Amino acid sequence: MKTKLFRFATLALLTALLFSVWSDGFAVLAQATDTPTSTNTPTLTNIPLPSDTPTFTATPMPTSTNTPLPFVRPQMVVISTSTKGNVQTNGEFKLNINLENAGTATAYSVQAVLSSSDLVPLKNGGVSVLGTMGSGSNIGLVQNFLVSGQVYGQQIIVVDLTLNYYDDQGTAYSDKFTLSISATGSVYSGVAAATATPTGVKSSQLVITGYSADVDPLQPGEKFALKLSVQNVGNAKAQRITMIVGGGSGGTSGGTPQPGGVSGGSGDFANFAPVGASNVQSLGDLNPGDGIEAHQNLVVNVSTNPGAYPMTITFSYLNDKNEVINDEQVITLLVYSLPNLDVSFYQPPGEFFTGQPGPLPIQIVNVGRRLAVLGNVKIESENGLVENGTGLVGSLDVGGFFTIDSLFTPDQPGTNTLKISIDYFDDFNQPQTFVKTLEVEAIEQVIEEMPESPDGGVVEPQPETIWQKIKRFILGILGLDSSPPTDTEVIPLEGEPIQEAPPINSGGKGGP
Repeated sequence: MKTKLFRFATLALLTALLFSVWSDGFAVLAQATDTPTSTNTPTLTNIPLPSDTPTFTATPMPTSTNTPLPFVRPQMVVISTSTKGNVQTNGEFKLNINLENAGTATAYSVQAVLSSSDLVPLKNGGVSVLGTMGSGSNIGLVQNFLVSGQVYGQQIIVVDLTLNYYDDQGTAYSDKFTLSISATGSVYSGVAAATATPTGVKSSQLVITGYSADVDPLQPGEKFALKLSVQNVGNAKAQRITMIVGGGSGGTSGGTPQPGGVSGGSGDFANFAPVGASNVQSLGDLNPGDGIEAHQNLVVNVSTNPGAYPMTITFSYLNDKNEVINDEQVITLLVYSLPNLDVSFYQPPGEFFTGQPGPLPIQIVNVGRRLAVLGNVKIESENGLVENGTGLVGSLDVGGFFTIDSLFTPDQPGTNTLKISIDYFDDFNQPQTFVKTLEVEAIEQVIEEMPESPDGGVVEPQPETIWQKIKRFILGILGLDSSPPTDTEVIPLEGEPIQEAPPINSGGKGGP
């Protein structure tokens, strides 16, 4: 009931408020209609109401422009190279290099350094100062060279160029370039057929067609003779040939040989050294297509580890133009370190009898200087049977040993040979076998046969009784025969009955 009254009162109040507002608005409208217009009354303008929503305006995009890089630096490049002169052994030529600063800044204190293993720089030692180079500017560099290396047979000579310079802030830069120069002399390879030589050009070329050692395999401390098969595969005669084992060269002066100009002591002799003679020897002359065998005695250094070792062989000779030519070639020698084993008996084996097994006390000892890894061991003989003759040895330290106890039954008397084979892998992972032989003596076994009785039985001696022993003792004191009795018992053979002796007639001659 109260709720209804409250709702009614609220509705009435709202109605009264609405009526009052409506009445006031009507009165204001009527007054505005009756009041004349005044010229001094200012004109009302429409003022926009403030709003909480911000107004967005379009921001124009910036116009695209070429923005400079955030840094600048000089950058040197090689545009071109050229040569003037003869690029051949003992020849002089000029190397022209065109450089450009392709960077965006000036290069200050530009310095060029040229070097090559086959060339000797002349006049300035290979160092040239080029000064300052602005951005985009070019400059030419000229360097004189003398060809000191043996470029005979080469097509390209490599020259290293290093450019050092600074920017305006004092920052140092260094650029390195590898330049290639074509040799102007003969470029005959010496390995292909004679048609590879340019038409009209004569040249000699010595090639090692084969080599071998009289000791195989080579081990540290081993002395051996190296045999080389040398052939002139060129189309010109090779004169006054000198072979230098280990590497070297023949001295020259404008193509003319000088006395004592052969350099053979600068080679590598750490693993192989000459024995009996020096590493330099003369081979004489060789016409085109002819060959010769050269020999050099060498020794393997005791400190050399197993492996493959290249060896340089140099042939220094005169060509048809009386120029000294040095041909360098490389051969490879393999050095092994095979296991050094001692296979023997660790105690005397004793006597062996035919048909009877006897012990074989065999031991394997590593007497080498390095660890030995061995595989299976096998003991064999063609004159008998070996039992327990196989086993796995494994790793043996220096001075270590391995024992194997086998049984040997010889088939014949006399000396019997035992073959001991040990498998292993060498330093180049190839299977190898170590073989050692041992000898043992065998004796023919003697089998004593028992005497047979006339009825076919075996005569077996009977044991002596105590009374027989006393009797022989008394006879011996009296000086009479005291030898053992020879009473025997006849044992019948298998399957034969014992024949009984006939009864003795005790009644005298007349019978019973």
